[in-house]
Amino acid sequence: MTPADADPTAQAILRSGWGDRRVKMAWVVGHPQCRPIVADAGGTIVGTGVTTVSGPVAWIGTIWVDPAWRGRGIGKALTQATIDAAEAAGCRALVLVATEAGRPLYERFGFVVQTHYRILEAPGLGSGAIDARIRAYRSSDLQAMTELDAAATGEDRAHLLADFASPDTTRCLERPDGGLGGFVVRAPWGGGATIAPDPDDALAILGARRLAAGPGKRVRAGLLEDNRTGLERLSAAGWTEAWGAPRMIRGAMPDWQPNAIWGQFDHALG
Repeated sequence: MTPADADPTAQAILRSGWGDRRVKMAWVVGHPQCRPIVADAGGTIVGTGVTTVSGPVAWIGTIWVDPAWRGRGIGKALTQATIDAAEAAGCRALVLVATEAGRPLYERFGFVVQTHYRILEAPGLGSGAIDARIRAYRSSDLQAMTELDAAATGEDRAHLLADFASPDTTRCLERPDGGLGGFVVRAPWGGGATIAPDPDDALAILGARRLAAGPGKRVRAGLLEDNRTGLERLSAAGWTEAWGAPRMIRGAMPDWQPNAIWGQFDHALG
């Protein structure tokens, strides 16, 4: 994918009912850790795929084929190209979130279901006090965020945190000892990557998000099914399940802590 492809690609995806990806496509085509590709039929974009390299782990996403061009092996070729890009970057594990339609294709490439995401939502709040431990991001937080994030995900997402974190997009939870208990970072297109090893800290961060959203809006969180305590705590706090999807993996996943993950940038970045 070239910079000139970004808008036509987003428009094609939008026409097929996959949502508005203009901001995302403009970002991936310029980000050094992303390997975006397109399928081009005589100058018309008919398919896409994106590999994002985060240290030992690569995320594969946005495997899309124009409905008029499906059934011709384009999806298979795009998937192989994204895998090739990940392996060329030296990644030991490849991760993706599958649709039911896409899952059989990924299984043929050696992906297996590792766990499932459960996406919950809750209404914004009109009143209440934000936990006093939560504050805006400071540049001095980046190293601690990177370390906390790596322990939770098993990935090196320093490139994402450095790109997205700012006082406007990020909230940190500072423990009484001055250490970092958790954080939430929003990408330009939405989402909210949320990391917190302690469920109480996670609920404080998510509660702050509900207060910031205000009444009339809804807030989402993304947990792995492994985080049973978190799912129970959110259910008791009025969160309801919106949808779910399998997380699939190929290769050996580094050590990670799924119970410390409470939200994603999106399901093509983690």
